[in-house]
Amino acid sequence: MRSGMRLPAFSRIFDIIPPMHRLLIATRNRHKTGELAALLGTAFQVEDLTGHPDMPEVEETGTTFLENAVLKALAASRHFGAAHLVLADDSGLEVDALGGAPGVLSARFAGKGATDRGNLELLLARLEGVPDRAARFRCVIALARGGEVAATFEGTCEGSILHAARGCEGFGYDPVFVPQGESATFAELPAEVKNRLSHRAIATAQALAWLRGV
Repeated sequence: MRSGMRLPAFSRIFDIIPPMHRLLIATRNRHKTGELAALLGTAFQVEDLTGHPDMPEVEETGTTFLENAVLKALAASRHFGAAHLVLADDSGLEVDALGGAPGVLSARFAGKGATDRGNLELLLARLEGVPDRAARFRCVIALARGGEVAATFEGTCEGSILHAARGCEGFGYDPVFVPQGESATFAELPAEVKNRLSHRAIATAQALAWLRGV
């Protein structure tokens, strides 16, 4: 991954990953946790921040998905200490006709506290009359432990934006995004299909391969 960020040196604390390892996902988004848990399989005992109200919210001040993923991974890792292996994901939608927006602002495109519906409505309004609907989902995953980031991984899924929402599964921009090679939106596709094609699936597969190779 290209980045101007210098990651800390590899730590010996990652030397052994037990067959059933406790993994903390640094999010309170239950939809994201569910997707990641399904992608990670049975090798990990997964939990997220919903059961840890003492963990402060992390201000996502980064200008890239990589920067925000690292911010979240390090904050959770420092808070919980070396006993926790932390996975942080930052992801979003990039629309070519909007210069890559909403990008890192995907979850708050319509403003602070925005809902999925509000973000969708704003996106479709911005694209009204625009013929170029090319877009992609991008995901960056950072793994950390003991206050150090050991590795980062990136996945993208190319596709296009519809003129109206379709489907009731998934979350976020899934109802308007049709992945390349498909005719259904992420909100219409079965979970097992989405979990094979998605940006998050691609990044998670890389993270799993790295963990198994440690």
